[in-house]
Amino acid sequence: RGWVAGRSNLSGNQSRHATLWRNGALTDLGTLGGPNSAVLWPVKNIRGIVSGIAQTDEPDPLNETWSCGFFFPPATRTGKRCLGFRWEDGVMTRLPTLGGTHGFATGTNNLGQTVGWAENNVHDPTCVEPQELQFRAIVWGPGDDPQVRQLRPLPGSGDSVTAATALNYFGQVVGISGICDQAVGRLSAIHSVLWEHGRPIDIGDLGGVAWNTPMAINQRGEVVGFANASAADGANFNPRAFLWIRGQGIRNLGAVPGDLSSQATGINEWRQIVGQSCDVNDNCRGFLWQNGEMTDLNDLVVGDYDDLITTANDIDDFGRITGQAFDADTGQFFAFVAKPVFG
Repeated sequence: RGWVAGRSNLSGNQSRHATLWRNGALTDLGTLGGPNSAVLWPVKNIRGIVSGIAQTDEPDPLNETWSCGFFFPPATRTGKRCLGFRWEDGVMTRLPTLGGTHGFATGTNNLGQTVGWAENNVHDPTCVEPQELQFRAIVWGPGDDPQVRQLRPLPGSGDSVTAATALNYFGQVVGISGICDQAVGRLSAIHSVLWEHGRPIDIGDLGGVAWNTPMAINQRGEVVGFANASAADGANFNPRAFLWIRGQGIRNLGAVPGDLSSQATGINEWRQIVGQSCDVNDNCRGFLWQNGEMTDLNDLVVGDYDDLITTANDIDDFGRITGQAFDADTGQFFAFVAKPVFG
C-alpha cells in the first residue's frame, strides 16, 4: 500500500506517538491513555493493520523498566503499564497479557495474526532488577479472535523466556529464547528461534552467546537479524547482520567497508536486505545488501538529497526503503522513504 509506520516525537521530545504516513499525510495513532506509543518492527501486511506498543494510564505496580521503556524517552519511559496494540480503521485495541503487567506487539500478518511477547505472573529468578516477571512469545488472534497462544522456549536449553519479533503470511514466527535478564535483547536472546506449527527450531548463531535476534522473515522463510559474532563479547553488544536460509544455515553479512558492527532489520521477496552499519565511534549509516554485497545507502542517493541516512529499517517488494535520516543543518532526525531509480 505504500504506508509507512513508525513513531514521531511530540514537541519537547519528552514523549512520542505511533505514527502512520499515508498518501503524504501524517496520522498520530495516539496511545492507550499514557504518554508514549510506537511502531518498532518491520512486519508488513496489506490489510491496513498496524501493530506496536503503547502506554496506558494505569500505574505499573512493580515499576519495571520493561521492554517498552528502552524505546521511549527517559523522562516518561517507566511508571506506566505498557501493552501491545493493534490499530485498524482508526481504532487502537489493547492486546491481553498472560496475567502479568506488560505486553509488546511487533507485527500482524495478512491472516490477522499478531505476534509479540507478554508477561505472566511468574517471578523469574533470572530477571535483573527492576525486571521481575517472566515473559513468553505470543500469537494473538487471528483478528478479533480472543485466542492467545504461547510459544515455548527451546526444549532442553534451560531457557525460561521467549519473545516473537516477526512472522510471515504462512504463520512462521521468529524470535528469541533465553533467560529473563533485562527484558530486552542481551541474555534474553541466547538463541535465535523459528517456530513452525508452535515447535521451536534453533536456527544457530555466529559464535556469540547473547543478542542473537531475528528481526524479519519473508514469505520464503528466509530470516534476517543480528547476533554477536564472538563468545568473547559475552553480554556486550557487538553485533553482525545475518541471513538464515533453510538448508544453508546462518551467514554473517559483515558490515559496510570500514565499519565494525551491523544489524539487518528488513528483507523482501527478492532477498534484498536493509539495516544499519556502524564504525568504532558509533557513527552509523543505513545499508542495502543484495547479490552478496553490502552498500552504504548514502552512496546510492541521487539528486539533491543531502541528509545522512543513519539507518534503514525495512524494504518492500517494490524496493522502497524506509528508515531514519539526520539533517545536519537543523540537528533533527527524520523518517524517510527511498524509491529505486532505474536507468
